[in-house]
Amino acid sequence: MKTAILVDGGFYRRRAQSRLGEKTAEERADELKKYCYRHLYHHGKPISDLYRIFYYDCLPMDKKVYHPLLQKQIDFSQSELRTWMLAFIEELKKKRKFAIRLGKLADEQAQFLLREDITRKLCRGTILAENLKEQDFMLDVKQKGVDMKIGLDIASLAYKQQVDQIVLISGDSDFVPAAKLARREGIDFILDPLYNPIKPDLFEHIDGLRTCDPKFNPKWIERS
Repeated sequence: MKTAILVDGGFYRRRAQSRLGEKTAEERADELKKYCYRHLYHHGKPISDLYRIFYYDCLPMDKKVYHPLLQKQIDFSQSELRTWMLAFIEELKKKRKFAIRLGKLADEQAQFLLREDITRKLCRGTILAENLKEQDFMLDVKQKGVDMKIGLDIASLAYKQQVDQIVLISGDSDFVPAAKLARREGIDFILDPLYNPIKPDLFEHIDGLRTCDPKFNPKWIERS
């Protein structure tokens, strides 16, 4: 059996950061490769050959965005995240069997917004406007093209019968139409949400659910 592994990069990075901790670009790239390869094994025995690992993401902004609380422009071209991401993508490009698919950020619409919980507290009067802090705001910027690239690759892999199985590492439900298409073409479609909760009705559109590392489970407790 030949398997293609598709990784929603933004989703993986957020989950890995929260569950596995901060790492250098090189360490995170190595971690991702090793994790993907775990999908090719079951109880230590090989069950599939790797066709390719497709990684989808967007590079961080390199523009300035006005911060309403600080009342100044924040220059994201000099941010640590951008430096880290550029190094991370370069590390992935060096990996065998990796294909990088980059979308774009709708950075012309980027803006700082109050976090949802902070907005509720303001409305209830729990906190006052003069008590707001920098961390109470978040940058709101949407990705463009990533979901489309994932969908197109799933369709291409299915129609050309290049693989027998597709593993999608994502927590998004937008993949459903593409998953249904792949299954109609006889592809075994596995979703890996990294223990992120998914909607119950999604189970009818996939062939299996599998996360390969218990550390992604919020209930996991490390034993010394």
